[in-house]
Amino acid sequence: RHHKARININIKDAVLPIAGDVHVWPGERTTAQRAYVEMVKRLKPAYIIMVGDVFDGARISRHPRIGFLENRPTVAEELKAVDVYLTEIEKAAPRGATFIWCLGNHDARYESYLAQNASEMEGVEGMHLKDKFPRWLPCWAVHINEGQPGHTVIKHRWHNGVHAAYNNVLKSGTSMVTGHLHKLDARKYADFRGIRYG
Repeated sequence: RHHKARININIKDAVLPIAGDVHVWPGERTTAQRAYVEMVKRLKPAYIIMVGDVFDGARISRHPRIGFLENRPTVAEELKAVDVYLTEIEKAAPRGATFIWCLGNHDARYESYLAQNASEMEGVEGMHLKDKFPRWLPCWAVHINEGQPGHTVIKHRWHNGVHAAYNNVLKSGTSMVTGHLHKLDARKYADFRGIRYG
């Protein structure tokens, strides 16, 4: 199976808890990680969406080692920690919930590293991140109510920089939810087509 580029969802009324850039490492949960599990438990949503960088890939980064990251976890330790965290979310969710994982640049490190360093393993089961987490639907973007008022796109990143929210909304013509910048920000934009959010 290849990653599905897009997942389309048509909904009339729903709560969509979206979490991004959780960068799960072994050890104690962050406040945001614990809060997300609690939010899923309380809201009981039909769709649970992670918007990228659940896996960090600290040891397979393109960036060189620096002093304060000398004790980076191994890939195996990170994958185990991600599995434990995603299982917590799954247990908090209602029966029948759909779990979606929009892949981010850190998540892509897993397969990119294998493709670059072990290309002869192509096609072997377990070489894809999605093989490790089969309950989660992998994609690059989720489109909510495409072609309708309120069309919203959810993806890890599109445009970058301090004006990313503005550029995403302006250039997509839709409301857009992204992560990547680790910036908690919601902006409202209005033009002759209506109101959109980034």
